Amino acid sequence: MEINFIPSRYRKPLLALTTVIVFTVAYWLKPEYSQAKFIVDRPVFSQVPEAPPYFESDFVSVTLDQYVHAASITRLPSGEFMAVWFGGSREGARDVNIYSARFDPELKEWGANRVLVDRAYTEQSLSRMVRKLGNPVIGTAPDGRVWVFYVSVSVGGWAGSAINYMVSDDDGRSWSKPKQLRTTPFFNISTLVRGQPVFHQDGTIGLPVYHEFMGKFPEYLRIDQQGQVIDKTRMHYGRDSLQPSMVVLSETEAVSVLRYAGDGPRRVLVSQTQQTGEGWSMPRATPVPNPNSGLTAVRYNDDEILVVLNDLESNRYRLSLYLANRDLSQWKLIKVLEESPDPMGRWIPRDQYKGLINKQFLESDDDSHQHLVQDFLARLDKRMCETEGCNFIYDYPYIIRDDADNFHLIYTWNKSMIKHVEFNKNWLEQYR
Repeated sequence: MEINFIPSRYRKPLLALTTVIVFTVAYWLKPEYSQAKFIVDRPVFSQVPEAPPYFESDFVSVTLDQYVHAASITRLPSGEFMAVWFGGSREGARDVNIYSARFDPELKEWGANRVLVDRAYTEQSLSRMVRKLGNPVIGTAPDGRVWVFYVSVSVGGWAGSAINYMVSDDDGRSWSKPKQLRTTPFFNISTLVRGQPVFHQDGTIGLPVYHEFMGKFPEYLRIDQQGQVIDKTRMHYGRDSLQPSMVVLSETEAVSVLRYAGDGPRRVLVSQTQQTGEGWSMPRATPVPNPNSGLTAVRYNDDEILVVLNDLESNRYRLSLYLANRDLSQWKLIKVLEESPDPMGRWIPRDQYKGLINKQFLESDDDSHQHLVQDFLARLDKRMCETEGCNFIYDYPYIIRDDADNFHLIYTWNKSMIKHVEFNKNWLEQYR
């Protein structure tokens, strides 16, 4: 049947454009999923002899004039650790950079804070305008290559994000130029990253990501060693969940904890895959509250998963450690890691607050940053105080387990610093 309402001179170009669109969409929607199995982390503790309980904390970032946020951490091939985060005058500002620092596990010390990548260099490398940066995630592949993924926005807010990546083949000392992951067929916007990457036995990377344009939902990307997206699976068709944190359980099984951003009671959501990330269950709500805030999970043993989150109905004045069973249907509070001195998280008068947060600062540090105390206290009005008083905020945790069976947790401490906590199994087992 001929379409007579379209002028003849437009029909061939329109047909060509339609053909391109159809084939492009078909390419992105095609059911071509490689069944390469997950690499499974060792779940059994190997400490011999049994180590005494161990818990230490320190600050990673020391740039007190900046708002710092969204940190992640990995163990490097050398045995050191590297953390990355973003910092600037405020979230979304044009002066935000992606920073890094290295941790020496023998000396138990963090090194200098360095700019890993900035907006201008990202813009130059991508040959496109970049307005702001955010959410860096770092991971070390089994072949020793270190990957950093981070978000950039060219137009609009975070819903206009794209994911960029850089790689290092020399233990995180030098990096390739930023390149952009192609995650959508048109415009390549509205994909963000926060959760830790996982790895497949064929050398590909599994990256849990999320979408924010006209609704929030999680996705699972498979990326080859050249940085090309080879598979993409929407984890479910809801519109109110984001920031999946994924834990591999076997060569084909994994679970994700999800942040819920919808109406009604806000609870941690859980989704599962039995198909190496190809298909995921509809998220189910757990009994554990979460105030639409970031959370993180890591495998603890064969039967349990360790989860760190704000377990509150609203606000972020408490950060807690939970153990859950394999399918995350049963949860047990193990330890409150940080909390406001006021159990309800209410505003605290400024004159009282200075003493309270000064005490928390000193308890959090290993003495290497005590010279910063007065400078930190002088900047509280910009960070934690309003006309009603001052408050405490601990959020965006990210946890990994190292080869020595220690756990490394980093998170944003009172909008001012990135805090690192290291503990072992025997410290945790005291609180069971």
